[in-house]
Amino acid sequence: MKQYLIFLYIIWSSIIIGQGKSYSEKDISISKWIDGTLLVPSEVEKPSLAIIIAGSGPTNRDGNQNFVKNNSLKKLAESLTNNGIASFRFDKRIVKQIRQGNVDKDIMFDDFVNDASDVIDYFKTSNDFAKIYVIGHSQGSLVGMIAAKEKADGFISLAGAGNNIGDVLVEQVTKMAPKLGEEAQRVVDTLKNGKTTTDYPPALGSLFGPDLQPFMINWMTYNPTEVIESLKMPVLIINGTKDLQVSEEEAKLLKEANENAELKIVENMNHVLFIIEGDDLENSKSYNESFRPISEELIESITDFIKE
Repeated sequence: MKQYLIFLYIIWSSIIIGQGKSYSEKDISISKWIDGTLLVPSEVEKPSLAIIIAGSGPTNRDGNQNFVKNNSLKKLAESLTNNGIASFRFDKRIVKQIRQGNVDKDIMFDDFVNDASDVIDYFKTSNDFAKIYVIGHSQGSLVGMIAAKEKADGFISLAGAGNNIGDVLVEQVTKMAPKLGEEAQRVVDTLKNGKTTTDYPPALGSLFGPDLQPFMINWMTYNPTEVIESLKMPVLIINGTKDLQVSEEEAKLLKEANENAELKIVENMNHVLFIIEGDDLENSKSYNESFRPISEELIESITDFIKE
């Protein structure tokens, strides 16, 4: 009798696991610096593929950084794949460099674009997928729309800025410390002209330190509205009303630049794709709360866009 119960338990556990995971999973190295995870739905012969590009900082394929774990991009990838859409998410190159103790101090914004472009080329060459869509989150929005141009079948901006990053930084600094706003504007104006500077207050060192300036100069050469205007593919722009980093006004700027794009504003969704019913404290804490589910409305919107 005991052996029979054990047998039933094993069978039941197998059924539960099988129902929860309806896809295959494979780790792939795209290039010297780019590793990622491919999820492919089990019952779709030739699905579309969503390539997910992470935001700023040393962000890994799951949407996490050191001491900050929310698994937002992992949850997005798994949700899409459970809906019949293959997904590939990858660590930013700096993540691998940190692990190997070999961080490139000369890394540029264009390196991120080149990495995303390599990923798109890899899967286009494989011919395993019906269509290829690029989903860029936060900084990854601009990276993704540049890389996707004339390569992908569609583009999705997820919490992406519409303004030039220099203007975004000035606005953020002014909100937090109005007295530093003018100083930030002066530094940004210098960087936009392609010049470095040592004339900035110590309080702005984390934004405009000497090691960061070449990267920022490169990033500031791109205006998201100009790039998205040039896209001839289907475009979906998504933002949440509880996003502390990128306001919904940024999404509206992108929409104005590309009149054919679809705009989706998700009520109470924050920057890491969670629904927040409370205040800014709850919002901030959620960045490190991996138990939270991501927005169902977000998943449905992206699924419908890719499958339409």
